[in-house]
Amino acid sequence: MAELKAQVHYGENDFFIGISPGGHSSIMETNGERASAATPIELLLIAVGGCMASDVVDILRKKREKVTDYKVEVTGERREDFPRSFKSIKLHHILTGEALSENAVKQAIELSDSKYCSVAATLRPTAEISVTYEIVPVSVAV
Repeated sequence: MAELKAQVHYGENDFFIGISPGGHSSIMETNGERASAATPIELLLIAVGGCMASDVVDILRKKREKVTDYKVEVTGERREDFPRSFKSIKLHHILTGEALSENAVKQAIELSDSKYCSVAATLRPTAEISVTYEIVPVSVAV
C-alpha cells in the first residue's frame, strides 16, 4: 500500500497553504468573494482534469500520435445539501494535432476514464463522470 502525506497550513485571513508529498506548495482560500486563490473544491476539478489529461497525453505519445495543443474543460455540478459534494462532473477534451487518429484519441480517453485516472476513480462512487472530446484540425498556413 502506497501512503502519501500532505500538509495544509493555515495562513490566516481564510488562506491556506497546501504542501504536496513532493514538497510543492499551493495557495488556497475559502473566501469566495475575494477570489484571490483557488478553493479546495476548485482544485478538485483541476485535479481530475489534470489526471485524465496526463493519462491521455501519455497514451497518445505511446501510440506515436502528435498532439500540438490540448485542453480539458471541466464542469462540476454540486449538490444543494451539505456537504455539497459533486453530483456530476463533465470533462470535455479538446485536442489539436497533426493527423490525430480519432480512434486513438477515443481509446486514450476511455482508458483514462475507466482504468487509469485515480482521481476520477476516487470521485466516481458519488459523482457521475462523463467525458466528451473534439479534435481540432491543425490549420494549414497558406
